[in-house]
Amino acid sequence: MGMIGKYARLAPAELQRTLDDPALGCQLVDAIGEAGEDGLRLDVDKAWHAMSFLLGRLGLPVEVVCGEQEVTGAPDRGYGPPRYLSPAQVRTAAEGLARIDGTTLTGAATRQELFEAGIYPDVIWTRDEDALAYVRAHYENLVAFVTAAALAGDAVVTWIT
Repeated sequence: MGMIGKYARLAPAELQRTLDDPALGCQLVDAIGEAGEDGLRLDVDKAWHAMSFLLGRLGLPVEVVCGEQEVTGAPDRGYGPPRYLSPAQVRTAAEGLARIDGTTLTGAATRQELFEAGIYPDVIWTRDEDALAYVRAHYENLVAFVTAAALAGDAVVTWIT
């Protein structure tokens, strides 16, 4: 299965409930449903690490892929507790992402460079000719998700399972 990047949109009041009671917050996120059903969840599969690496090189001012703050006291979701972006950070992220299309994100990267940098999952960089297209496709889904969250005034919670 591997390490999968997941996201959920929460209204500001839901984020506050999550921060006040992290176990309840995780139940709230789980109740939202699976990715794609209502636009409130997103799964970027294993592209999360490459997106974080590439966005970091482009100077995005918010760590949109892995979240900015940890949900203190939250149970481990597989590879640590969830992290989040506040509604203000989501707006900043959406503004930055709007200036970076998928081709710009991956355009200067090579599969060899990602392999040498130890970007997860390292095996796809050596065997999959379409690996950068895979990253672009998931990135475009992330941009749409974050943009929708920003327009709604939502926070975003992220975790790796």
